[in-house]
Amino acid sequence: MIEGVVGNIQKFSIHDGPGIRSTLFIKGCPLICAWCHNPESISFEVQTIWQQDRCLGCGDCLSACPAQALRINESDIARDKSICRNCGECAEACPALAWKRHGYRRGTAEVITDILKDRAFYESSGGGVTLSGGEPLCQPEFSLEALSLLKYQGIHAALDTSGHASWEILERFVPLTDLFLYDIKHLDTVKHRQYMGVDNDLILSNLEKLASRAKEIWVRIPIVPGVNDDEEHILAVGDLIKRLGIKRVHLLPYHGLAENKYRKLDMTYTLGSLEPPSAEKMQQLHNILQEQHLEVHIGG
Repeated sequence: MIEGVVGNIQKFSIHDGPGIRSTLFIKGCPLICAWCHNPESISFEVQTIWQQDRCLGCGDCLSACPAQALRINESDIARDKSICRNCGECAEACPALAWKRHGYRRGTAEVITDILKDRAFYESSGGGVTLSGGEPLCQPEFSLEALSLLKYQGIHAALDTSGHASWEILERFVPLTDLFLYDIKHLDTVKHRQYMGVDNDLILSNLEKLASRAKEIWVRIPIVPGVNDDEEHILAVGDLIKRLGIKRVHLLPYHGLAENKYRKLDMTYTLGSLEPPSAEKMQQLHNILQEQHLEVHIGG
């Protein structure tokens, strides 16, 4: 079985496809979206973060660290990142969960065995399993084998993707995926590069090809005030997906709940104190797309 770097398995998920689902978060993403609400999934590596407010000052983590990368100072625990191995031993030893590990290496069989413990929920609700991230296409062999095992078990499988991978990779996912949750963040190449760190040419090209081959596609648009929430942009997205024969679109309102994660991961949150879009604004955008005869949903 193939081994991959997994961020988390979220049980009883109701926002990543139909029914009750398990969402498998796979680490690593080629995009660096300014508003990413899963910044712990951007890195391909296992990460360990420090939560000072939970610390009891017991020092168990210091004795557990095989690299001796930790030391106590006046009001905190300092970590020498130049020698830290991100092995997670500090998180295992900490009784207060002040150290938290993001990511672990697992084989596909082990992951799917864990996921299938909730099979009864999938079958009773019309749910299944969603591969998300990060970007599942960044670990293609692991993701494909996971989908193959799900298909063998008769489990509905969805893939949440930015579409930023070669078509040769994405095409391999088509026969194994029942539903693509395809993100469109911005149609303007310059703004896409500004806020996501990459061009959108590959993303849009792949969507064109996928539209005629996939069993089902739901387009998902994160609505970020001042970035992509103007009527002209939403109309253009609606025109695109309608032309491609895609019927369903989800508008995902921005929230700033991940800002604290950025601090803990020593990452910079560039959007600052941006306010979420109002309910009235979301309804306005909903109505614009609905007038284009699309099936529109607010939220996942």
